[in-house]
Amino acid sequence: MLEPQGTAFFVLLVLAFGGLVVLLAVTKQVILRVLAAFLAFIPAAVFGIAVVNKYYDYYQTWGALYSDLSGSGEQSVPQLAAPADSSGHSGGGRVSLGSAITASSNSAAHAHSGYLFRTQVSGPSSHITREVYVYLPPQYFQSAYRHYRFPAIELLHGSPGRPASWIDVLDVIPTYLELLSAGRATPAVLVMPDTDGGVHYALQCLNYPGGLQDMTYVGVEVPDWASRNLRVMSPGPAWGIAGYSEGGYCAANIGLQLSTRFGYVGGLSGYYVVSNGQVPAKWRPGGTPVAVANPFAKYPKLAARNAPDKYIQEIPIGAPVPAFWLSAGSAEASYVYYARVFQEYARMHLSEVPLTIINGGGHDASVWRAALGPMLAWMTPQLTHSARYVAELAAHHRAVPHSGGESHAKAPPAVTVSGHHAT
Repeated sequence: MLEPQGTAFFVLLVLAFGGLVVLLAVTKQVILRVLAAFLAFIPAAVFGIAVVNKYYDYYQTWGALYSDLSGSGEQSVPQLAAPADSSGHSGGGRVSLGSAITASSNSAAHAHSGYLFRTQVSGPSSHITREVYVYLPPQYFQSAYRHYRFPAIELLHGSPGRPASWIDVLDVIPTYLELLSAGRATPAVLVMPDTDGGVHYALQCLNYPGGLQDMTYVGVEVPDWASRNLRVMSPGPAWGIAGYSEGGYCAANIGLQLSTRFGYVGGLSGYYVVSNGQVPAKWRPGGTPVAVANPFAKYPKLAARNAPDKYIQEIPIGAPVPAFWLSAGSAEASYVYYARVFQEYARMHLSEVPLTIINGGGHDASVWRAALGPMLAWMTPQLTHSARYVAELAAHHRAVPHSGGESHAKAPPAVTVSGHHAT
């Protein structure tokens, strides 16, 4: 097929380049020689780009390529306003956002396929404002779940990347719908924030001394916004966080440092020590990217705290640690090594730390797509279990002051997962 990674496309580029080179060799007209030489650069350059794209297995179709480069895919996703609540926080007011969702969605259709929208979320402490994508599963629109507060997963992209990469490149929605249909996953809301503020940056979700407070935005303010505005659980054991590449590092680092806010962590080809970054000059959004080799060079305590493979060794036995699921491509030895080392440290606190090795894959989108389904199948049933536990615990506490009182807390309908009930 003549797709970006298809053999026919590469053959066509080679033939085009070869034909122009032959024309350059045989023609005696200066104008044609100059024109052939100029045109030969085009298939040669495209071939180089196509090789890189095939290596990383990024764009599989022309539609995905056009959607990403033109931004048309983003424009097709409804943009919902985020009104301010009584505290002045952008995005507050559950009724207002709920009304916006109702007005812009078709409940009957979305009870079958779910609903994706994007909005701007501002952090009151970090003073960061960025775009956040949210996917509401089909059950969000079904009557059986109308009083249910869903668990949630925060999905963090890599660098360079955007929250839309989960949609355009990793195909998270069809993957998730297939799992739900097969009974291998349970319903959760997916929250996909912009973690870098631009494809030219690599912030690694860190709170930089004297600079951007990205961890606060990603790990605290975005989940808080979601719990205020959507029917989702408050941050805690019914929240998961997962990411690929840089996002995998972010998920591990945030999950460990904010362990009371996340119960489960998924690392898709993540790394476990802070790496080189790219930050905006003078910390101004849109500023020229500036390379940062070690953001904590002058802060050894922060350096140790933001190295998950070291920090997890310092956590006291018995202290809260989220459950971890890890993956890496077998062809990328360094990431397999990172995962295995972190797995051993995590086993000091957790009885089981699954590690999935994707055979034949490197550090590329094919590996992350292959790992995404198993990660969701592992995480969502446990989130459902945690959501039920939290709801029942809250109901018990509300009922205690009222002797014989009846709680009105709503637990989720029973959901069958892989042949057994997730409760």
